[in-house]
Amino acid sequence: MSGARLPLDDVKILDFMWVLAGPSATRVLADHGALVVRVESTRRIDTARTLAPFHDGVPGAERSALFHNTNASKRMLTLDPTCAAGRAVALDLVRWADVVAESFSPGVMQAWQLDYPVLRTVNPDVIMLSTCLMGQTGPWASFAGYGNLATAISGFSNLGGWPDRPPAGPFSAYTDYVSPRFVAVAILAALEYRRRTGRGQYIDLSQAEASLHFLGPALLDYEVNARLPHRVGNDDPDFVPHGVYPTTGRDCWVAIAVDGDEAFARLCDVMERPDLAVDSRFATLAARRTHREALDAEIGSWTRDRAAGPIEEALQARGVPASAVQDSAALCADAQLAHRGHVLSLPHADLGTTAIEGSRFRLSRTPARLPESAPTYGLDTAWVLGELLGYDEARITELVASGALD
Repeated sequence: MSGARLPLDDVKILDFMWVLAGPSATRVLADHGALVVRVESTRRIDTARTLAPFHDGVPGAERSALFHNTNASKRMLTLDPTCAAGRAVALDLVRWADVVAESFSPGVMQAWQLDYPVLRTVNPDVIMLSTCLMGQTGPWASFAGYGNLATAISGFSNLGGWPDRPPAGPFSAYTDYVSPRFVAVAILAALEYRRRTGRGQYIDLSQAEASLHFLGPALLDYEVNARLPHRVGNDDPDFVPHGVYPTTGRDCWVAIAVDGDEAFARLCDVMERPDLAVDSRFATLAARRTHREALDAEIGSWTRDRAAGPIEEALQARGVPASAVQDSAALCADAQLAHRGHVLSLPHADLGTTAIEGSRFRLSRTPARLPESAPTYGLDTAWVLGELLGYDEARITELVASGALD
């Protein structure tokens, strides 16, 4: 790939994103060639720097692997845009940029006099993207918080869990992991429009609204049939059995999903329980659905004294979907992920090395570039000011003295 042009190597992005959803999107663009200048200030620490996992389990602003993962491949600049000198630098970067992206609560950029109408006065063709939980307008626009709250208000949390227990929801801040895909695509669409027309535009992206696409069937069912979904644990209306079953070892499990009578017969063969296939309680999908608890108990009694790996292998060999449930340690050692280079080790100025994820997809002609080092405070400040903006030493010294680079 040496010397090959990357798909986005002529794209310049000024990145005011923070926490998880926004930086994850610009990381994708940076991996594929975009020059992304990531702005942050030591006066208001990015929340992502306070989130686990931490290097060696020790908290610290430079020790968050989550922060490293979402900001790799970017040029790191420390800048305080709330002061006049810092704002002047920000506007110079706006003149340079094709895209300005931010993920603060609505009104923050306006308070800094860096909102879209202002940016257009210095760069008329600039593209600006603002992404927050609920969008920039409407009665819920000022609703502030993190992805766990957007997950709840969007309806995801209420659907996860068992009917006789409180909602469990999907793991963590679910919308923070879903919405970055829409953020990246929206930026690419605006860039394509500008390529054809020469005109920039403003993008207002609600992370909650984007994530609702993944609740499409439930929303349609209510709209058409006035039927509300409810918590069903691991149950599925069309796959029975469909669940996670205990195996030998501490907190070890195997997931099994059976999609029809033939697959169920094969499961029974592997279990050496042909009697279950002809049992009137389990012989058909409808019967298995009615007696799913009894069937789950039978399967659980079989898996309980076996290791998850051999169960997976035996069922997969017979065409029955099954997988050992992997924890983080198992994923880091996973042969498939290792083959695809998913987990990368990066040099870190303070820690020696840190681990990040590689690109989530591969382009055959123009594969993603590998980050050179982990992101740290102000790692590229001198380069951005001197090389990119052309500031002389006196100007940079003045900025340092003023505190604008904190």
